[in-house]
Amino acid sequence: MERQGNIKIASENMMPIIKKWLYSDKDIFLREIISNGIDAITKMKKLVEMGEATVAPDEEYAVKVSVDEAAKTLTVEDNGLGMTEEEVETYITQIAFSGAADFVAKYEKAGGDGIIGHFGLGFYSAYMVSENIEIYTKSYKDSPAVKWESDGESTYTISETERAERGTKIVMHIAEAEKEFLSESEIRSLIRKYCSFMPYPIYLNYKGKDDKPLNTTEPLYLKNPKDCTEEEYKNFYRDTFMDYNEPLFWVHLNMDYPFRLKGILYFPKVRRKVELDRGQVKLYCNQVFIADNIKEVIPEYLMLLNGVIDCPDIPLNVSRSFLQNDSQVKKITKHIVKKVADKLTSLYNTDRNQYEACWEDIANFVKFGCIKDEEFYNKVKDIIIYKNLDGVYHPISEFFGDKVSDEEAEKGKEPKTVYYASDVVQQAQYVKMFKDAGLDAIVCDTFIDPHFISFIEYKEVGKVKFMRIDADIDGALKNGETSEEEGKALTELIKKALIDQNVSVKAERFKNVDVPAIINVSEFTRRMNEMNSFYGMNEGLQDVTLVVNLENELIRSIPTLDEEKKALIVNQIYYLAELSYKKLSPEEMDQFSKNNLELLKNFVK
Repeated sequence: MERQGNIKIASENMMPIIKKWLYSDKDIFLREIISNGIDAITKMKKLVEMGEATVAPDEEYAVKVSVDEAAKTLTVEDNGLGMTEEEVETYITQIAFSGAADFVAKYEKAGGDGIIGHFGLGFYSAYMVSENIEIYTKSYKDSPAVKWESDGESTYTISETERAERGTKIVMHIAEAEKEFLSESEIRSLIRKYCSFMPYPIYLNYKGKDDKPLNTTEPLYLKNPKDCTEEEYKNFYRDTFMDYNEPLFWVHLNMDYPFRLKGILYFPKVRRKVELDRGQVKLYCNQVFIADNIKEVIPEYLMLLNGVIDCPDIPLNVSRSFLQNDSQVKKITKHIVKKVADKLTSLYNTDRNQYEACWEDIANFVKFGCIKDEEFYNKVKDIIIYKNLDGVYHPISEFFGDKVSDEEAEKGKEPKTVYYASDVVQQAQYVKMFKDAGLDAIVCDTFIDPHFISFIEYKEVGKVKFMRIDADIDGALKNGETSEEEGKALTELIKKALIDQNVSVKAERFKNVDVPAIINVSEFTRRMNEMNSFYGMNEGLQDVTLVVNLENELIRSIPTLDEEKKALIVNQIYYLAELSYKKLSPEEMDQFSKNNLELLKNFVK
């Protein structure tokens, strides 16, 4: 006999919560409905194992999803434990709280267990896309099958029905505005997104035993790492992330105490990107997809990796989409960071060649992690490597050498200078001068390096400073000291002949006598200009010095030239020095070309 009744919560309160507060994306309804079926199967299997129920020996536990575009229905059916009429009333009709306001007050601040599977809320998410829903269910207990139906407003009907099979079938009559959920390809995509690793087979439009499920019921991350092969890791990566570039290496997370945590994090090939690409770290709870890149669990810098993490102990709110920011989550995050740092350190210590081969792919990730997380920096700071001018990797700490101690820094001793090149091609003249002088520098040629060396200076404040090889020749390329008076007349003469009167002129003695002059821009000024440029501001600051070499024959001959030749030679020396520092402006390039032609004319006279 059919009965009618009122749903025991005001629908004008319930539906806005479901549609706006409870779930962030409409398509999550499919995850909730399928998850309910998976839960019902899990409970049934447990009853069988306990001897409290029986099933046919060859019965396959499964969830079957079917789309009928003509009938405008989407159906999800399971062969779990099913429900009696009383259970339908309890779990579907009588939502177990007195009102929406009480629900929000009680659970919005909840810090303990989530309420997944409670109060029928997962089921009610289907009303986000349905104008009417029917439930057909038969319990494993000896009781009649039940049909329940409601349009999601304040009334429902419930009655006995004919159903031979144990389990539950939910028929969703999809609303006209949501007909995208009647597309088989869309449903297939959503099942793969949300249900890829659910523990029982999920079929779409099941035709028979030859069908293949859309999910993997025993994902690789659940296996013990010692039982996984390299090929399995690579296949899992390719199938999960649709990336046909092989990963560099991976970290297999496998913890059961003090919290349960399984997963695999992959280091992808990225090479020398101009910016950090975000990866995809998928978060699961008991093989149920929660979300991508949850920052409360995965630090921002680890989201550059690709991976899967499954943690049943993560406290979830009702939508399964956000995490309670509690101490357990912090412990989980700390463990993940430690395992990544341990993997990097292990690779550095046991296979230095592979570590160096991977470094260009992982360097930006490691440096970014150091800047964002002090604990991570402390774990990996000794394995951060840089190439020297000969292209050989060394730990950055080796370049510090006899860096200033804490006591010396407190007494004001000058910090240890570490020289670096940001573009070994553009700065080739400076590189050659350094190498000829028996000096070395590190190569800092990625976009994150300017930020990273500033970070190191902050961490080693007063002990180490970084200076680009074209910033200053003091203590590096000079051949002894030069008095202020020694080159005064020459520098004044050169200054007067320069077209660009904003340039300062200084005289020094270089170790390399063949170089007539170089450009210096102070490290501070250049960094400020680069930062302004990064934020779209004008460079503004001007601090360019032409340093002429008193040991160079051409420089010493300048006073002997007539005024016309003097101007020609001085400006050509300046442009040549600029070319070793940066690209010439269009105006400078035009004048440089004219000077070259004039010099050629003088040569053939």
